[in-house]
Amino acid sequence: MFRILLSLLLLLAPAWAQVRFHPVPQNTLVERLASAPLKNEDRQQRLVEMFAAVGCKAELQPVKHTDLSNVICVLPGTSQDAVIVGGHFDKVDRGKGIVDDWSGASMLPSLYESLDTFQRHHTFIFIGFAAEEKGLVGSRYYVAQMSPEEMAHAKDMINLECLGMNPPEVWASHSDPQLLKALEIIADKMKIPLTGVNVEEVGTADSESFAAAGIPRTTIHSVDQQTLNILHSDNDNLKAIHPELYYESYRLIAGYLVAVDSWFDAPKEPKQMAKRPVLPQTELNPAKQGSE
Repeated sequence: MFRILLSLLLLLAPAWAQVRFHPVPQNTLVERLASAPLKNEDRQQRLVEMFAAVGCKAELQPVKHTDLSNVICVLPGTSQDAVIVGGHFDKVDRGKGIVDDWSGASMLPSLYESLDTFQRHHTFIFIGFAAEEKGLVGSRYYVAQMSPEEMAHAKDMINLECLGMNPPEVWASHSDPQLLKALEIIADKMKIPLTGVNVEEVGTADSESFAAAGIPRTTIHSVDQQTLNILHSDNDNLKAIHPELYYESYRLIAGYLVAVDSWFDAPKEPKQMAKRPVLPQTELNPAKQGSE
C-alpha cells in the first residue's frame, strides 16, 4: 500500500520535535468502518481479522459475564510504559452500530498501522472492548486483571467513542488536565477544530473503568446535542458518518498518540502548555435531544 509520510514540526520543546506517522488513506479507513457485521460475535472476529491484516496477531481475553472477549493488539515500544487505546466493538440491538462504536473499534487497526513504522518509546496497547453496552463489562474486566506492575506502567488511556458525526470533540471534564492540554496543542498545530463536549449527563464510557483505577484518561468523540439521538437508534448507520470528519478525527488521534509518546519523555511541561487558554466546553442535556 502506498503511504505518504506525515511530518509536522511542532514548536513545543526539543523532546517533542516531530510528530511522525504514516497516514492510512481515507478510503481504507472508510472501508474498514463500512465492514461492520451486525452480530457482536462477528464484529469481534472482524476486528481480529483487521488487526491481522496490518500485521498484528490479536489476543482474545475472555470476559466474565459475557460470551464475548476483549480483542487486544500490542505494539511494543522500547520501554514497558504503556499507552492504552480503546474502543468497544459491541452494539445494541437497534441500528447497525456504525457510530456506536464501530467508528472507534475499527479505527484501532489503522492507528496500529500508522504508528508501526517508527520506533516508539511507549508500548501501545490497542483494545476492542467487549460488552460496553452492558455496563462497561469488558473494560472493567481488563482493569481488574491488570497486575500492580501493569498498573504502574499504564501512563494513559485514550478512548475512542462515536466518531465522525462532527469534528472531533473531547470529554474535557473527564480528561486528565495535562493530556487535555496536549490534545489542544496538537489540534491547533494540525489546524483541526476541537471542542469540549461533556457527556456525563447522558452516559459513560470505557475510559471511566481506567479512571477508577487511577489511570489518566481522555475520551475523544463527536456527539453533540444534535446528534445525540442517533445513538441506540435505527439511524446509527453509515449515513450518520461524514467521511471527511471521520478522517480528520483519525489524523488528530494519530498525531496525538505520537505526541503523547513524546510527552511522557519530556523532562517538564512545555511553557506553551501552561499558557494555553481553557478549552470552551458545553454540556449535553438528555432532555434536549436533537435541539440547539
